[in-house]
Amino acid sequence: MTISMYQASVPRFVNILGNLSKILDKAQAHIDARKIADATLTAYRLFPDMLPLATQVQIACDSAKGVIARLSGVDAPVFEDNETTFAALKERVAKTIAYLQSVPADKIDGTEDKAIVTKRGDKETHYVGMQFLLGHAVPNFYFHVTTTYNILRHNGVEIGKRDYLGQP
Repeated sequence: MTISMYQASVPRFVNILGNLSKILDKAQAHIDARKIADATLTAYRLFPDMLPLATQVQIACDSAKGVIARLSGVDAPVFEDNETTFAALKERVAKTIAYLQSVPADKIDGTEDKAIVTKRGDKETHYVGMQFLLGHAVPNFYFHVTTTYNILRHNGVEIGKRDYLGQP
């Protein structure tokens, strides 16, 4: 039995983004109970040279929608990267999920060998679809979701592995 490109991507991204949304709810409850400003956590970094929580969520969303856009050829929505509250971050996650769910499976399945080129500055990196999805996009997505989780856990938000994994 083989797994399709669609099954390896959209349902997995949607599941983890849904879990991330629930984790952000717990963060909101945490700061509300302690009368802490959103920015105390949304601007928090694990280390000075790391990106803050809000940017981690933004990149996780962008990573998921970006790979689906590249594979499917369906334009992804552009977000402004101006979220500073948990409510705004949750809205971004919801909009990302809506986009992912709008892309039909037949636009993604069969893209295993599709040429994908990414550009960072002057450097181009060439992939084929499967390599880009599994070797770059999925690990990058999980890295940023995990870093969000770690920032919140480090700051006392009562979340655990079950919150992260949810019900796959």
